[in-house]
Amino acid sequence: MTDLTIVYEHDQWFEPLFAALQRRGLPYSAMRAGGSFDPNCPAPSRVVLNRIAMSAILRSAEQPIFWGLALFDAWERAGAHVLNGTATLAVDTSKARQLSLIASLGLAIPRTRTVHRVADVAQAAEAIGFPLVVKANIGGAGAGIARFDDRDALRAAIADRTLPGSIDGTLLVQDYVPARDGRIMRIETLDRSYLYALDIAGAGAFDLCPADACQRPDGAIRMNAVEPVEPLRTAAEAIARAAHLDVGGVEVMIDDRDGTPRFYDINALSNFVAKPLDVLGWDPHEKLVDRLEAWIAESR
Repeated sequence: MTDLTIVYEHDQWFEPLFAALQRRGLPYSAMRAGGSFDPNCPAPSRVVLNRIAMSAILRSAEQPIFWGLALFDAWERAGAHVLNGTATLAVDTSKARQLSLIASLGLAIPRTRTVHRVADVAQAAEAIGFPLVVKANIGGAGAGIARFDDRDALRAAIADRTLPGSIDGTLLVQDYVPARDGRIMRIETLDRSYLYALDIAGAGAFDLCPADACQRPDGAIRMNAVEPVEPLRTAAEAIARAAHLDVGGVEVMIDDRDGTPRFYDINALSNFVAKPLDVLGWDPHEKLVDRLEAWIAESR
């Protein structure tokens, strides 16, 4: 059994991580998600790092999300320490579960109704009020989100069958929260502890990709390093612990109507920023490699 296997889905996002591992001389095997596996197979390594993104649904109809969930379950049963494993994926694959988890910690979330039938969307909307958004329960990079400002626009979308869809057949009808100054914050964590935070302007809760490599060519989305106030930092760490999040981000926005921080997304994929020295002044991949070395040592 080797020490480290990284299972990934996006061809470019993890090149900086692979480069950091090579600089440090830490042996690893990289496995692109896909193919087949024996449910009775031994785990390939002591430590496995799951890097499958929910936004895989945007890149292929044959996304590996649920295949990966079965794979990591088999490897966990075979004794591997899977980072962002099945417990984390159970949260990552459901925005509804994320909101329940966040609310259970006493933190504010947008008013939400979870539905599984399009026929129930209109009734849920009446409970929420307008403007509102309809979201896919499983999405990535802003996939499957539509805003509706009034009842007629929503009814037209229902009639035309143009509502967002989710691969699990579940939708969220959610209050549209006006983010103060059009900004949201992405708080990154490593091993349930604060790592860094980004102030993201111009996106609201739509079309968001957490790496500056995914910014729009027109510069509409701008990202800068920021230090969150202590209550937000503490809240993000509590969410990471509850979600069994080994590495990943938590997103929050300040409701411009009343100043309430509303947490709305847990993302188990941290692809970090593309130019960390420019944006952060340091490279978070180095800290991730430090922790991978420690996890490997703990697994022996």
